[in-house]
Amino acid sequence: MRHLLTLISLLCSFFLRTLPAQTLSSPAASTAPLRVGIVGLVHGHVDGFLHDSFPTPEIQIVGIAESNPQLFLRYASRYGVDRNLLFPSLEEMLQKVHPQAVLVYTNTYDHRQVVEVCARHGVHVMMEKPLAVSLEDARAIRGAAKQGKIHVVVNYETTWYRSSRAAYDLVRQNGLGDIRKIVVHDGHRGPQEINVAPEFLAWLTDPKLNGAGALFDFGCYGADLATWLMQGRRPDSVTAIAQHIKPDVYPRVDDEATIILTYPKAQAIIQASWNWPFDRKDMEVYGQTGYAITVRRDDIRVRRKGAEEEQLSAKAISAPNDNSLAYFKAVVNGEIPPEGLSSLETNITVTEILDAARRSAASGRTIPLSTK
Repeated sequence: MRHLLTLISLLCSFFLRTLPAQTLSSPAASTAPLRVGIVGLVHGHVDGFLHDSFPTPEIQIVGIAESNPQLFLRYASRYGVDRNLLFPSLEEMLQKVHPQAVLVYTNTYDHRQVVEVCARHGVHVMMEKPLAVSLEDARAIRGAAKQGKIHVVVNYETTWYRSSRAAYDLVRQNGLGDIRKIVVHDGHRGPQEINVAPEFLAWLTDPKLNGAGALFDFGCYGADLATWLMQGRRPDSVTAIAQHIKPDVYPRVDDEATIILTYPKAQAIIQASWNWPFDRKDMEVYGQTGYAITVRRDDIRVRRKGAEEEQLSAKAISAPNDNSLAYFKAVVNGEIPPEGLSSLETNITVTEILDAARRSAASGRTIPLSTK
């Protein structure tokens, strides 16, 4: 009996040693909150995050890097954030509290620097859209992420819409036939008109820090959705028109933009505006045999050959793909690969489109995209 027990013990020890580390740690990795730091508080989406997701079982906030202490105190007072979480710089926060990942709420121009610093520390990054202000910065971000072996995820509100997923599923299931046209509408009355916070307005209307005006602020949504629907394919050409309809309000950046993407057998039209009479984030997808039109977050209008149009409630998206924090945590823990709307590769293409659109609007020419 003693020899039998010894043999069982040795076998158990062998199997435990040879099991992959992820197998041993995955239950704990799935249940333990992700230790995250927040970088910057100047992006207005941080207000929605703290309002809707703080505190949350998905993550544990271990530090906030913000150089403006008064801005930090404003949020700390509003949401009961511990004053001891404040750090004056990203570098100091990373060195002292060692987060697994960071959520970035800086201006878009600073995204490159944040990723480069985090990559040196092996810290994963999720930023608010868009990825970067230029294709050069986007490629630098990809290089840093590869060298640091970190994930970089881009958060778009429309990624988590049931209606977006329903339209995509119809396309993948050939429910509409081959795509012929995509039309995406995004925007609102304008950041000043909807009274965004002053620190947010300051960089949204700065062409260096935002990349442009409505062209980048809302054009990124359409570029992201079109790239996703077209299975990651880059367009053949980009043509854009940008206008200053309210030069007295936005003297330095455009407030109205239309971007046209051409593919061999399809076209995407992206309408990004700070001039809509109300906020909107919706799209139309037209195939050879039918169409799908998203209706805000949860509904979709569908018409197919031989049938009348019907409005349907889109089915729920399965976890962890149903919200940004669950998705990011699953990516960091190695439970799912980053892909689709939030992935770095998709958003390299998004930035290439926006970069070309800005050049097209400035020059009045169509910009062909070179073959990779």
